[in-house]
Amino acid sequence: MIIKEVIVRQLKMKMKFDFTTSFGTIKDKEFLLIEVKDEQGNSGWGESGAFHAPWYNEETIQTNWHMLEDFLIPALLHKNIEHPDEVSVILSDFRRNYMAKAAIETAIWDLYARNKGISVATAIGGEKSKIEVGISIGIQDSVEDLLDIIDQHVNEGYKRMKVKIKPGWDIDVIRQIRQAFPDVPLMADANSAYTLNDIDLLKKLDEFDLMMIEQPLAADDIIDHAKLQKEIKTPICLDESIHSYEDTRKAIELGSCKVINIKIGRVGGLTESKRIHDLCQEHDIAVWCGGMLEAGVGRAHNIALTTLGNFILPGDTAGSSRYWEKDIIDPEVIVKDGYIEVPNEPGIGYEPNLDLIRQFTVNEKSFS
Repeated sequence: MIIKEVIVRQLKMKMKFDFTTSFGTIKDKEFLLIEVKDEQGNSGWGESGAFHAPWYNEETIQTNWHMLEDFLIPALLHKNIEHPDEVSVILSDFRRNYMAKAAIETAIWDLYARNKGISVATAIGGEKSKIEVGISIGIQDSVEDLLDIIDQHVNEGYKRMKVKIKPGWDIDVIRQIRQAFPDVPLMADANSAYTLNDIDLLKKLDEFDLMMIEQPLAADDIIDHAKLQKEIKTPICLDESIHSYEDTRKAIELGSCKVINIKIGRVGGLTESKRIHDLCQEHDIAVWCGGMLEAGVGRAHNIALTTLGNFILPGDTAGSSRYWEKDIIDPEVIVKDGYIEVPNEPGIGYEPNLDLIRQFTVNEKSFS
């Protein structure tokens, strides 16, 4: 297939609730939506997970737009691409900027699968017809509010609760959750809020039988995490520290974690996500799919990725109605009893709703 046109759209969608982590609060989700078109006018869709500020990593909506317009799109436009795995090779001269790369790479995967008449899940070697999903809950105004939210989602059937923690909102909060929900699968996400000086505090988490603690230490670290993992029983899950197959290999060799969260945007696309998945499977490292508060297109790609065999832990891919009054795909992503049925339709399995996309678009540019 030859990429004849790429359309970059910046969207702004109001969330149903404020989402607070250790690094900030998000009220409106701004993101880039990428549409790639081939010679026949067929379209494939991708979404960037970058935020409007460099909270999660160094990328932003603005840096993604710059990288796409000035480097990534020119490198791919009018290229004859036989398979999406070629995209990461073509873009390898450009360092990092993984979310920008993933946005256009996943769009090409969608286009490729649509043209082949198969789903993205099938195209990447997925094995599952449905996937287990959990929920990610931000820091709340009170523990009582948090317990009410957990109760709501337990009753909805979600398979795992992930709660954000930070210094001052950690041990006592987890203790109260465990007292109220002694059997719920529970994990804590620290978003790099702690250091090795907090080992004694983090050891206290061992009594709560957590599935894992996610990224407790610095976002660029794998060495201190190895030291911490030796001191605590709770499995460490790495998120922000893992950007590539090579990062994964080194973390496994050092013993930095027992679990890895794979985010398509963080590692540069579906091809690298597959490579990381396969390496973790070889070394008995469990993986799961994290979320970036995606709208429907990004959520659909997460569903496809999670069909790979070693995604044995529930991911963050909640239903569309959890975040949006109306999502930008038809049908919306629906969770039933903690599961999402994987669509069989060609591509991502959901159709972008162009009317809603236009409604939420604040900036748009076409490249041909």
